[in-house]
Amino acid sequence: MEHIEQLWTNPRAAKSKKSQSKQNGSSEISKQKWAILSLSSIPLVMTLGNSMLIPVLPRMEKELSISAFQSSMVITVYSIVAIVLIPIAGYLSDHIGRKKVIIPSLFIAGIGGLISGWAAWKLESAYWIILAGRALQGVGAAGAFPIVLPLVGDMFKNEDDVSTCLGLIETSNTFGKVLSPIFGAILAGFIWFLPFLSFPIFCAVSILMVALLVKSPKGKEKPIPFKAFFSGVKKTFKQHGRWLYAIFFIGGILMLVLFGILFYLSEVFETKYGIKDVKKGIFLALPLGALCLSSFISGKVIKKNKILMKWLTFGGIIAAALSIAALWFSIKLWYMITMFLISGVGIGIGLPCLDSLITDGVEKKERGTITSFYSSMRFIGVAAGPPIIALLMKYANHWIFIIMSGLSMLAAVVTLLAIKPQAKENNYSKS
Repeated sequence: MEHIEQLWTNPRAAKSKKSQSKQNGSSEISKQKWAILSLSSIPLVMTLGNSMLIPVLPRMEKELSISAFQSSMVITVYSIVAIVLIPIAGYLSDHIGRKKVIIPSLFIAGIGGLISGWAAWKLESAYWIILAGRALQGVGAAGAFPIVLPLVGDMFKNEDDVSTCLGLIETSNTFGKVLSPIFGAILAGFIWFLPFLSFPIFCAVSILMVALLVKSPKGKEKPIPFKAFFSGVKKTFKQHGRWLYAIFFIGGILMLVLFGILFYLSEVFETKYGIKDVKKGIFLALPLGALCLSSFISGKVIKKNKILMKWLTFGGIIAAALSIAALWFSIKLWYMITMFLISGVGIGIGLPCLDSLITDGVEKKERGTITSFYSSMRFIGVAAGPPIIALLMKYANHWIFIIMSGLSMLAAVVTLLAIKPQAKENNYSKS
């Protein structure tokens, strides 16, 4: 009799519970809307500080009398420094608090931009000082955007809320990429080094928003001793290493491909098609706009469905790989833009899925450290993309498309074989 009764009551109870959970989640997001907006400003600002320079690189080469490879290092040095420091920032955020790491980091990043701008303005041989300022920006970047991911995980108990907010954060990141080439081109149209000097202003706005509108989650536990914490992280990698390493690798490849594409387009638009300044910024924004829109939709759709996250990531990467491979046949302007637009959609679909898989899949006490490794891998991709493309551009174009599509296909295979979420929530297959 009990079983018969459960058959009738459980579906109703489950439906009621699901409905109540949804309402509570919606209410929680509504309460935290200003905090979400403030946190979204961080990836927006960090992306502006880096991607805004991409349309300026050919002009920088002329002004500073440097090669394409040297100009690519202006992007790369920022990322290399961040790669080293992100895990340290993640560990500190787990122990002293997220905001206590984020706000000083934004300040340091702003100072770095000021140094690079001053050097470009006042010094004749400015290249190495610009790189030093960019390195300091990388120090700040390490403790900014990467710490936003675990902070969002701390702020919400409901996984649907976490996935939705991470989708918004990733959309803000990609929206920054859309705005960056246009802003960079407009600012450089007045003075070529103005993008450097504008960055501290963006940082100041973000600092004020985070300081005033983001409240640290209550009920914070005491920091775990380093030895116990290290053992916990080691245990997490032992239990979940297969899919964690896979996500690290996939995130790095996607960013390598994305920034490689942007560097290639910036050079080709100017040298082959004579597209410069604001027009070039608008053209660069087209594939990035597709990436931004697909990230937003993906973040809305996935909720806490990890199986859906896997297959969306896989499908998105395949779309990116095939569209890049199709450039073997032609690099006529609008055909090339269309193919890169499709690749932008594919990458945009995958990024929020990867963010949610890794944020939801680890314990709160280790979340900052684990997600910091993921962020480091993404920065490795950002660092590697431009110099790899700069070197490949000395040879036939088809090698660029073969390598970029080949790396994307490799990431798709890793997604297929290594990420194995089970139907039951929060579980991954250990096979």
